Amino acid sequence: MWFWNRKGASGFSASSTAEDVTEGIDGSGLTAIVTGASSGIGAETARVLALRGVHVVMGVRNLEAGREVKEAIVKGNPDAKVDAMDLDLSSMASVKKFAEDFKSLNLPLNLLINNAGIMAIPFMLSKDSIELQFATNHVGHFLLTNLLMETIRKTASASRKEGRIVNVSSRRHQFSYLEGIRFAKLSDPSGYNSLSAYGQSKLANILHANEIARQLKV
Repeated sequence: MWFWNRKGASGFSASSTAEDVTEGIDGSGLTAIVTGASSGIGAETARVLALRGVHVVMGVRNLEAGREVKEAIVKGNPDAKVDAMDLDLSSMASVKKFAEDFKSLNLPLNLLINNAGIMAIPFMLSKDSIELQFATNHVGHFLLTNLLMETIRKTASASRKEGRIVNVSSRRHQFSYLEGIRFAKLSDPSGYNSLSAYGQSKLANILHANEIARQLKV
């Protein structure tokens, strides 16, 4: 485990925490959306961003769980600005409603952290008849990003601060199906492998991030 504490070019290592990485950063005046913030990485991301003064909007499928996380964050940091809003990334209708509801708040949007995801589940289709891992991990985030892109652009222009779109992926992107993304059989149960399908969705996350970077390059 020697590599655990080996620092990279950033000055941080695999053992660095979110608090370590953000130490000394003042996020006051910034607004972030964190998807899948009711547990795991998403909940910790929301907590630390709020600790640094960022107004965090948690996009969660389980509102009750989201509210519990919000209460825990506020209990530990009474000054935290945190909201929990309903978001089911496997449903395009839910994604569209979330985007509309967020825009109605007239908030800026500096950070969009596309974190929510599911992993290695049996073959299932979403409400929109898309294989569920691909629908949740990629399609929902792809749509959400497109719907909020103008808000991100306007915020960056008005604040003169670059925005950030973060797609949380996985090293599993290297282990998708042999053909990479099975476009012709995306929602076909034949040949389905739960881990390969997960890798396929994570590969799509990375390709999406690369294309966003290309389009927004100044």
